[in-house]
Amino acid sequence: MPETRLLPNAPTRSQWIEAGGAITAHRHDDHQIVYAARGVLAVTTAAGTWVAPANRAVWIPAGTEHAHQAHGGLELHLVGLDAADNPLGLDEPAVLTVDPLLRELILAYTRAPDHGDPAPGDGDPARARLRAVLLDRLSASPQQPVHLPAPTAPVLVALCAILRADPGERRTLAALGREVGASERTLSRLFRADLGMTFPQWRTQLRLYRALVLLAEGLPVTAVAHTCGWASAGAFIDVFRRAYGHTPGTHRTR
Repeated sequence: MPETRLLPNAPTRSQWIEAGGAITAHRHDDHQIVYAARGVLAVTTAAGTWVAPANRAVWIPAGTEHAHQAHGGLELHLVGLDAADNPLGLDEPAVLTVDPLLRELILAYTRAPDHGDPAPGDGDPARARLRAVLLDRLSASPQQPVHLPAPTAPVLVALCAILRADPGERRTLAALGREVGASERTLSRLFRADLGMTFPQWRTQLRLYRALVLLAEGLPVTAVAHTCGWASAGAFIDVFRRAYGHTPGTHRTR
């Protein structure tokens, strides 16, 4: 990541980021919840990328260097939490389920105040109660496996770059290994040791990530399926539903 900006306090606010826009690498002394009510958000750290559509939020622990990338126009909501407030007990970024109640709590807590009202986080009693309910609901939100870890082993960096350039690439691990100069057995071992998942799991996660981006850009479902390497739209829809809880066709309205 590029040079990091240090922003001591994680802000609580909402903002609009145009499609393709980004917030460059930075870190906070506080924890932060990052939620996109519209569009698809990608949060990248040295450990990889966390992708969150509108029914997910990203938990970013205090001190974590991270950058935001917007796919589609992004309605971004940021909730800053004191480092002492860690309702999830997590020291690593995570993607969390956002049910309708948690969504409304985040929107209400980050809503710009009316003229003359206290700014977010100024100690208003009503906001303090809202914050308490938000934290309670957050602590009950299950984590979701929407993380694309970044490789560190040089041979995996080369292989993953091939797949990032074309998620629809269908060659086997053995065939890809011949291109990067490593055996299938070595690569299988490295995927588990370096990325904590198998090659098929990593490639599926990459394809789902790219699918979210393409859907946010307005590409039809069938075109997304074939671009990302699924043999049929039906197979893509089944994997997408199991990952995100709804079909790609209903994704944009959500």
